[in-house]
Amino acid sequence: MSAGLSSAIYRGEVIHHRFRPVKHRFTYKVSSWLIDLDELDQLNQLPGFSVDKFNLFSFYHRDHGDGSDTPLRIQIQNVLKDHNIDTGNGAIRLLCYPRVVGYVFNPLSVFYCHDESGDVKAILYEVSNTFKQRRSYLIPVEPSSSIIRQQASKDFYVSPFMPMETDYQFQMLPPAEKVAVRIRQTDSEGALFDASFTGERIAIEKKSVITTYFRHPLMTLKVMGGIHWEALNLWRKGMKLQPRPDHPSYRVSLVHPQGVSLS
Repeated sequence: MSAGLSSAIYRGEVIHHRFRPVKHRFTYKVSSWLIDLDELDQLNQLPGFSVDKFNLFSFYHRDHGDGSDTPLRIQIQNVLKDHNIDTGNGAIRLLCYPRVVGYVFNPLSVFYCHDESGDVKAILYEVSNTFKQRRSYLIPVEPSSSIIRQQASKDFYVSPFMPMETDYQFQMLPPAEKVAVRIRQTDSEGALFDASFTGERIAIEKKSVITTYFRHPLMTLKVMGGIHWEALNLWRKGMKLQPRPDHPSYRVSLVHPQGVSLS
């Protein structure tokens, strides 16, 4: 089943490290999936994995993008076209958590948008908060080394303890034998927060799907429980809640590779 597939499972760990005004750090093990949107029909044949229906692991189109049942391949292609980014028929691969026994929460989902030569031409960072809101930052990729460095100004409420007037610094190692996603949040005084995921590639096959489930049978609940538990710990350390602004419906903003918003 895994022969020739670009899709894969990445097993690794998430690290969150807050630097100020209080120090706080935690780590947990996760399994993230890289889903090539052209391979959904093949993935749908896997025991334990389904597309748009219940299983141990499930991938639903409406869990991403604008929340509709429009196939994600079409949604992302339209986003790229609307922002004048030409990738032709290049692959679009999504690094995310699938639903685990029907439940999912993705704080960050990453779409790697390739051109027809296989190079990553743009990255779409899809951010979700626990208030059922979603927002995406689309950033073209400039020719670079193996590490992609990008930035964007925050304009979406995520953590109730993090101010809005901050910037994101992204450092990305695109999926291969390993994957790395690092986001540093900064303000005028320097670094506030650092979050990262690093993982090693596991081929998708019947055995790896089942073992991944038994490694993390309640992973999504673990992620959500961890978010609320760490929020409680921050509150106990004296962190003050930030006001939550009104937020419009889902949208995508194009960001210049140097961090300047273009739309």
